[in-house]
Amino acid sequence: MKRNLILSAMLIAGTYAMACTNFIVGKKASADGSVFVTYNADSYGAFMPLYHYPAATHQPGDMRQIHEWDTNKYLGEIPEAMETYNVIGNSNEWQVTVGETTFGGREEMADSTGVIDYGSLIYIALQRSKTAREALLVMTSLAERYGYYSEGETFSVADKDEAWMLEMMGCGPDREKSKERVVWVAVRIPDDAIAAHANQSRITKFLDGRYVQVKAKDLLKKYPVNGKKPVPNLMMCSDNVVNYARTMGWFDGKDAEFSYNAAYAEPDFSGRRYCEARVWSFFNRFADDFSEYVPYAAGIEKDAKEMPLWIIPNKKVTLQDLRDAMRDHYEGTPFALDSKGDIGGGMFEMPYRVSPLSFKVDGKEYFNERPISTFQTAWSFISQMRSSLPREVGACFWFGNDDGNMVAYTPMYSCITRRPKCFSGEGADDVTFSMDNAFWVCNWVSNMVYPRYSMMFPSLKAVRDSLDASYSALQPEIEAKALALTTPEERVKFLTAYSCQKGDEMIARWQQLAFFLIVKYNDIVVKPTDANGTFERNKFGGGARVQRPGMPEQYARELLQMTGDKFLVPEKEKK
Repeated sequence: MKRNLILSAMLIAGTYAMACTNFIVGKKASADGSVFVTYNADSYGAFMPLYHYPAATHQPGDMRQIHEWDTNKYLGEIPEAMETYNVIGNSNEWQVTVGETTFGGREEMADSTGVIDYGSLIYIALQRSKTAREALLVMTSLAERYGYYSEGETFSVADKDEAWMLEMMGCGPDREKSKERVVWVAVRIPDDAIAAHANQSRITKFLDGRYVQVKAKDLLKKYPVNGKKPVPNLMMCSDNVVNYARTMGWFDGKDAEFSYNAAYAEPDFSGRRYCEARVWSFFNRFADDFSEYVPYAAGIEKDAKEMPLWIIPNKKVTLQDLRDAMRDHYEGTPFALDSKGDIGGGMFEMPYRVSPLSFKVDGKEYFNERPISTFQTAWSFISQMRSSLPREVGACFWFGNDDGNMVAYTPMYSCITRRPKCFSGEGADDVTFSMDNAFWVCNWVSNMVYPRYSMMFPSLKAVRDSLDASYSALQPEIEAKALALTTPEERVKFLTAYSCQKGDEMIARWQQLAFFLIVKYNDIVVKPTDANGTFERNKFGGGARVQRPGMPEQYARELLQMTGDKFLVPEKEKK
């Protein structure tokens, strides 16, 4: 049986395809009633700005060209909607957010004749939807009508009231054998639960009675999110989701036994160790004991107990909890990258490993851990959606243009009508550096820090955490001022100015940090500073004597195990 062939090629061979992480938090699982969706967009070599699609109106007959998000390849065109909404990043003015992770799945299901790729699906849905449910209908109907061009994908689809997980795959390019275009399933995440996905299909059985199936025509009216009764555990799926697997010979059991990922993207070692382990690490933060799922996440035991799609957290989840989770390197777990005796992070204990994820020595294949926080992240966000606030104020899109561990999450309200210059992409691209661009300045800083992590990261962390704390402290005040304004237009104008101001301040502070780091740690020594970060000088006005921290003891011991007495200093001759 072919298992996750595209995923294996993508992750093990180290191509440029997406390899991302999403977290989902229901409104009753969060500390303040927010629905949260997070996203690390992990794509080597990809330059990505903060996307902005202004609200617009269109004329009958207007067409929209579809270009593949990853490559800009032209795929076709579809009729434009009469009205489209303002989109900032992966969130829109109606507090709808869509994220994704690619799981690949069966390679023969990829449809090279499809017109809609996963990236286009995200941003078209955001431009056309006022709710998560509308977004689901837009995404699934477009894929069914025009064909789904991309590999297997898991989407997070959420709004201020609820969150869903949608999984989708094409049905191959051969229309002579199959008239099908796409197979998909969507599951509503309970309001008091948290969920995650990370490049491995996660929806298993959904017809076994755990979920109430709802048809697309009933989705918007039969189970209202603001009704008197709690919304049950809902699911919806394509009509062909089981029968297509039967036709292809991949499933022959009862409908209640059908598992989406077992049929279309069965987890293999890479799907569990590289992908599900990230989900495990997120769940582990909010569970009293999640150790029973370590064998599954480790990927070694074939019949290990699989993880649930979602869990009820043991505490209410905060914005800061999600910042911390997005910066995770398996600290304190069996997969930790800072274990004693592991020199994979180099002399300065970098909690990252070089790519690709596997390597060979003497004909044997080995692997590196793949944590949530990774250096190939192009941008990272935490989308906060709140039903307690007007939509201009309720959606705050916390954005960072690099590895989430290496940047502050800057508040960009989803109603804003322009972006800070640093996030716009102006004057920069994949191979054009700009001091005015957040992607490049943040990457400049992080790439100074990575190879000397234990030495330099504390300086970055202090700035990062200071900015995060300042944004959080300002949020109630800024939103109170916005709410005091009379009209939605005034609120949009005020929050646009505020978001742009914070973006400008962030890049200025990061430029300052870059200059500080190159001076303080030049030539792998440390120039001393006072408590305010000012460089000390000697009594003659020059720089104070540098400090030479030398080799960390753990690394020195590992070196000596490898070299023995080769570098032993001879004892002085005895007299």
